[in-house]
Amino acid sequence: MAPAPLPTRDRLIAAMIDALQRRGLHGVGLTELLHAAQAPKGVLYHHFPGGKAELAEAAIDAVVAGIDHRLQGLLHHPGPVLEALRHWLQQAGQQLQRSGFDRGCPLAAVALESTPDDLAIRRALARGFAMLRQRLSQVLVQAGVPQPRAAGLAALLVSAYEGALMQARVAGDAQPLLATTDTLLDIIASEIDRPAA
Repeated sequence: MAPAPLPTRDRLIAAMIDALQRRGLHGVGLTELLHAAQAPKGVLYHHFPGGKAELAEAAIDAVVAGIDHRLQGLLHHPGPVLEALRHWLQQAGQQLQRSGFDRGCPLAAVALESTPDDLAIRRALARGFAMLRQRLSQVLVQAGVPQPRAAGLAALLVSAYEGALMQARVAGDAQPLLATTDTLLDIIASEIDRPAA
């Protein structure tokens, strides 16, 4: 039995997420989004009265919720947290390679092209990055990194990983991402092994 089709609102969000990963916020038009979602134009404004910007905000929130769900899974991982974190980091690199280096992080893509006028989008991005830092900090504390050091490492992890993901995407080569991942995990491992003061 075939799965039920997604509701129109979810199809619009999925189409926007895909567009953000491949082309960024300004690289895709409404006609293309509607075609990808198999939705008529009027339905976009029914679900998202603010148009493309409101749809982008909903897509960012959906991406963040998905990342949060996976990160919460790390908190309940039965094995070593560091290995679970390594696996989580490697998944993004594998997705990038499977896409032929076409699909990057939608949060970074929108952040780079947003302007001060994109207030709602920037608020959604700020919430998303804050959640990432907070959840990663919790994972690091569970792994044995003391607070507040875990908060600083979480911020470093997000910043370095996003930068490496962008470098790998534009180069069409996973090496910057692999090297960054290995280095970040080495830093975290040394923090876990550091004797308490």
